[in-house]
Amino acid sequence: MPHDHADPDNHLDPMEARVRALETILTRKGLVDPAAMDRIIEVYSEEVGPKNGAQVVARAWAEPEFAEWLARDATAAIGSMGFTGRQGEHMQAVFNTDQVHNLVVCTLCSCYPGAVLGLPPVWYKSPAYRSRAVMEPRAVLSEFGVTLSREKQVRVWDSTAELRYLVIPQRPAGSDGLSQAELAALVTRDSMIGAGLAQVPA
Repeated sequence: MPHDHADPDNHLDPMEARVRALETILTRKGLVDPAAMDRIIEVYSEEVGPKNGAQVVARAWAEPEFAEWLARDATAAIGSMGFTGRQGEHMQAVFNTDQVHNLVVCTLCSCYPGAVLGLPPVWYKSPAYRSRAVMEPRAVLSEFGVTLSREKQVRVWDSTAELRYLVIPQRPAGSDGLSQAELAALVTRDSMIGAGLAQVPA
């Protein structure tokens, strides 16, 4: 029988809805402390998440000396900003240019630089992405809405347990004069994987 009241969770994508349902069940059974859960979420969204990586990118855009350090020794440069820890011990920064677009994948598992990007998106761990990103990177990028000229080379980097990559996207046009905080707001998680581009200022 049809009903006219809206499901408050019907706007969630399937994965988020499942996570919400699991969290509710575990909380009701007393297996999870909601305050502890909130703190974990806060850590990954605010302290060990894409906002950290965005700060790294923004600083590289704004400070040429830092960009050079990042290219030379990403682990040390990122560590100097306090972003270290799990899966952030061995980092390499790869810079997008007018000639090259970089894309990161982990073909064997889902190695991912948690210290600067937080938790990996579901698609990053999927077998389809892990195989197709290597075999047909342009097609994968197109599905993410990134269309590149044929002249631009696509370079795919395969993360391992020993080395993880951070893509430094190209600084968007119209961002001159912005503060580092304003620049960081233009950096998306996908752009630091290479599956997206930095946002253009409004």
